[in-house]
Amino acid sequence: MAKIVLGIGTSHTPMLNAPLDDWPRFIERDRGRAHLDKEGHPVTYDELEQRVAGAVDHEITPEVFAQRHAKAAAAVEKLGGILQRAQLDQLVIVGDDQKELYDTDNMPSILVFHGKSIRNVPLAADYAGPEWARRSSARYFEPETPREYPVDAEMASHLIEHLIEREFDVSIADTIAEGYGEGHAFGFVHNRLLNGAVVPVLPVFLNTYYPPNQPTPRRCHRLGQEIRKAIESFPGDSRVGVIASGGLSHFTVDEELDGHIIRALRERDAQALYDLPRRQLNSGNSEIRNWICMAGAVEHLDIQSLEYIPAYRTPAGTGTGLCFAVWS
Repeated sequence: MAKIVLGIGTSHTPMLNAPLDDWPRFIERDRGRAHLDKEGHPVTYDELEQRVAGAVDHEITPEVFAQRHAKAAAAVEKLGGILQRAQLDQLVIVGDDQKELYDTDNMPSILVFHGKSIRNVPLAADYAGPEWARRSSARYFEPETPREYPVDAEMASHLIEHLIEREFDVSIADTIAEGYGEGHAFGFVHNRLLNGAVVPVLPVFLNTYYPPNQPTPRRCHRLGQEIRKAIESFPGDSRVGVIASGGLSHFTVDEELDGHIIRALRERDAQALYDLPRRQLNSGNSEIRNWICMAGAVEHLDIQSLEYIPAYRTPAGTGTGLCFAVWS
């Protein structure tokens, strides 16, 4: 039978695509974006900074930036090497779509892509933002011309049929509209981790970001468990990997929440994941759902490594709780 032999969780923030000199520049974007506090309530950047009142100034010195940037770069390189050496036959990518392909006119809660290939296209020419931000965002995507990445359509169709039998009313897609391509959660895997290596993928999209149809943590975990069962019932002896793309906490770094997630992952504490307050799983934090799904799929594997980096980037405590983990 086919078998999941590798699990990976990875952050995919633009901070991982940016050179060290650009980390302090993220304050330009954070000052203008909407934020949530650690309890999940709307708050402005200025309000966050007033609440923090200098408490993270020691986290955003040039020396700390340099140390954390180097650790993050090494972690991405490590995950890429593990993924490229794993000799996988298929790779399930669990990621979210931030209105890159799906919008409010048709926002699936859970979608499995089952076309023969999925397209990645260069960053749009009308990208709104400063040039430094454009450079980091462009690294998710093809540099010059669109590229079709192979999808194992047969296994994806098998997964869809299995999920329907298990009463998951999943949405499906087998094409992408002309001119569009996969979002950054999937592009990070293709262009930063696989880095040219070709592995047929099974893209699983979760609506982590946008109420009201975000799947619950329990639903995400059950989905991962059923992904594993579907793969194990697929004919042949394929070696399959599952990767969660995104997270952990952002745009407000929440080390307490991240620590809770990490403990639950290490201890296979599914109930702790089920009990996560949903108000804390919005905005960037919402991508934790991708990790919860992946955790359900790799319950039979042992965690081999986990690197956590609280990557603060502004005096308001904004940034990303970077996390990189491997199960095998």
